[in-house]
Amino acid sequence: MSEKNTSTIKSVDKPAADILEWAKSQGFETAFDRVDKMKPCPIGHSGACCKTCFMGPCRFTGKDAETTVVGVCGASLPTIAARHFLRMCAAGTAAHSDHARDMALTLRGAADGHAPDFKISDPEKLKNFAKLVDVSTEGKSINEIAIEVADKVTSQFGLQSGETVLAKSAPPKRLEIWRKYKIVPRGVDREVCEAMHRTNMGVDQEPDSLLTAALRVGMADGWAGSMFSTAITDILFGTPKPLRSSASAGVLSETEVNIIVHGHEPTLAEMVVQAVQEPEMIAYAKKQGASGINLTGVCCTANEVLMRNGISTAGGFLNQELVILTGLAEAIMVDVQCIMPGIKKAAANFHTKVITTSNKGRMENTVHIQYDEHRAKEVAREIVKLACDNFKNRTVKGSRGHEKQPVIAGFSHEYINYMLGGKFRPSFRPLNDAIMAGRIRGVAGVVGCNNPRTVQDDNHNFLIREFIKNDVLVVVTGCGAAAAAKAGYLTPETALEMAGPGLRQVCEATGMPPVLHLGACVDNTRILTIATQMAAEGGLGDDISDIPAIGIAPEWMSEKALAIACYVVASGCSVIFGSENIVGASPEVTRIMTDVWEERYGAWFKFIPTKEEILRVSLEHIDKKRDALKLRKYERGAFGVERVLMDMAARRKLEMEKA
Repeated sequence: MSEKNTSTIKSVDKPAADILEWAKSQGFETAFDRVDKMKPCPIGHSGACCKTCFMGPCRFTGKDAETTVVGVCGASLPTIAARHFLRMCAAGTAAHSDHARDMALTLRGAADGHAPDFKISDPEKLKNFAKLVDVSTEGKSINEIAIEVADKVTSQFGLQSGETVLAKSAPPKRLEIWRKYKIVPRGVDREVCEAMHRTNMGVDQEPDSLLTAALRVGMADGWAGSMFSTAITDILFGTPKPLRSSASAGVLSETEVNIIVHGHEPTLAEMVVQAVQEPEMIAYAKKQGASGINLTGVCCTANEVLMRNGISTAGGFLNQELVILTGLAEAIMVDVQCIMPGIKKAAANFHTKVITTSNKGRMENTVHIQYDEHRAKEVAREIVKLACDNFKNRTVKGSRGHEKQPVIAGFSHEYINYMLGGKFRPSFRPLNDAIMAGRIRGVAGVVGCNNPRTVQDDNHNFLIREFIKNDVLVVVTGCGAAAAAKAGYLTPETALEMAGPGLRQVCEATGMPPVLHLGACVDNTRILTIATQMAAEGGLGDDISDIPAIGIAPEWMSEKALAIACYVVASGCSVIFGSENIVGASPEVTRIMTDVWEERYGAWFKFIPTKEEILRVSLEHIDKKRDALKLRKYERGAFGVERVLMDMAARRKLEMEKA
């Protein structure tokens, strides 16, 4: 990420840019301003500072710091850089996986009656998931299955030995690699605890050992915690299918009560979705002078309710202060993760109520309404009423653009399977065939956070545009998905306007957009599932590492992003982060994460600060993977004649002729 963000351009999201310009004229401060005042420490920025114990902090500076400087305890620069990296990965895994544990407990409560407002919305997915976690379904009711699944999942968090149950669903070749290098995780809690122990002063000193532990704790996120969460959320609230909605700050209403959900856990937000549609709540809002209730969101809670309910999104991480600065937000309800303390300061300028809902995420001088799964809908109604009561206090005018973009979101891996093959023959075969024939060059995951040290959304949007122009199918999650939504890239029509000829042909045949919204950041595990099914389908090798694919977090900022990167690399897909190298002070640690990891796991982890270089390296990597598979050399518009991409009508006709 660039450390020089002093230009007047802070965001390529026009409504956001307009709000920032207005805020500047009013003297209101946001993260975009604070980032210019708070320069990153040049020592810690590249992994050259150790503050694990109070003999320090120790700073590793100088031209030959790698080999000549040691800390008070004698630790080397490679040791402290690797140790800090592992600690960050452990924190990221803890965040995602604690969320997953709560989802499992809610599933149990829905099934045993202790959380009466919740129900099993996708019993078929429950049955399929039960098989994956070794729970028998024969002769059992849906609730009985759900209780056993919930208990099995919660037991996995404390698994002391053996392998997490979902590891066996990976490609067999990948599982062999994991076992060879001993990175198959045990329980999530076991791995996080061990990671923290290893990084305590005077324990693990070997950089390679520390980085291997980072992969293992990341795997506990990807192939346990996050994968559990995605499956259980689908079971409770429904497996996503494409829905039409809209995005940007323009979704806020001038005549309705505006409630914004923010954070990462969907349980209470789903209850709010139901509450705002109740006639009694709408009547209550009108009694306060509003024309109705408008629910929207930011960050990943917004993604959760968008892809299952079609609720509009106002944007990602960096939009949270900006929606308040519109002056139109009656309430912003927050749960956990990525909640800026700055929203409290922004709200002080307006009537907006900041409502915290989790004891894990308290904030001074705000309203706290504790979420309780035993009376979830009652809590949701309390929040909605508080927002409605606040409508009459809307007096200070803010700023916002009225533009909003159409969005098609909700592409679960199950729906992509159906979309490509139909109801009776769901399959990833058409996708594999399109890659083999060269219509699709490869696949890129453009995911991750925003960071005010870059121009908001610029790296995300540049890469998405260039990838689809070069016939690369793009999948997005988290704030990367929000960036694509606000830019108008999440519609099938975008393919006709921007995609290369091969990708455009595939999109026309299948009806899919060239950029697929797969959900929140916790849903990056959907990408693992898709990659696993592509490998199993054949034609693109027999492991995830064979697939022409790349993962990119172009504007990352969170420890969760590092945990995700580690499980993606361990799964066989190379990863690029759009920033300076956070372990760059140590050439040895950098070498392990690139050369050694590629040799062992078939994938590397690189930090590249410029979007143009990210694009070049990504396309080069995808083409290298194509060459290794001996596929047709990619040439724009040259698809070959040996394969014909057929739409569903053509496939049905062919099957009838065969019959």
